[in-house]
Amino acid sequence: MAASVLGRRTALFTEAIYFSLNAFAPRICSCGVLQHIASYHAKPFKRNLNEPYIPDKQNEKTPVWQKTAKYDRKLFGRYGSASGINPATLWPSPKQLDEIIAEEKQWHPSLEEMLQNVSAKDKELADKRAAREKLIAANMAKMPQMVANWRRETREAKEKKKEEKAKRDRLLAEARERFGYAMDPRSPKFQDMIKDIEKEEKKKRKLLKRRKREEEQGLGTPGAEGASGTAAS
Repeated sequence: MAASVLGRRTALFTEAIYFSLNAFAPRICSCGVLQHIASYHAKPFKRNLNEPYIPDKQNEKTPVWQKTAKYDRKLFGRYGSASGINPATLWPSPKQLDEIIAEEKQWHPSLEEMLQNVSAKDKELADKRAAREKLIAANMAKMPQMVANWRRETREAKEKKKEEKAKRDRLLAEARERFGYAMDPRSPKFQDMIKDIEKEEKKKRKLLKRRKREEEQGLGTPGAEGASGTAAS
């Protein structure tokens, strides 16, 4: 059973291959000419390849790029006078010529200009290098003084921080002595106490300054009188 089914399938497959080969195989007609059942007939080429192709600019189907002056130059360069193009129309206008000259000057400078540009760049680099070396030399000359100033500022900052800590500890101790307990430096009561102490210290400084001025005036008056008496005698 299986063998018979396999045999029928093989026969059908062989027949299909034979039919496909026979359909596209060449045949010889009665006149002896070799023919193909399936053949391709290309359309005839409309252009004459023996003559130059000159596009019709009046035709709407002609591409825009074939109507430009650039394409006309290409045609004239390829076919010459056979292109039917007047060479005088291919020259740039005065405006275009000025633009071309300006572009050449910008992107294609002369050898003299290039050498001048190189010399100017070398001089600019040399000036920058000299200025940088001068600045480095000036900073190196200032380095000892800068280091000394830094050390002095660091020392003063440490001393100031130490004095502030000592003042804070003194104020905290005084607050503990006044109120009998440790206080928070951020509390309003502690801040009011600091203001009172500053007012008292300010009064003391003013009093000491006034006493010193009075003592200086008292010491200076007898000497001035003695000097005037000696001059009168």
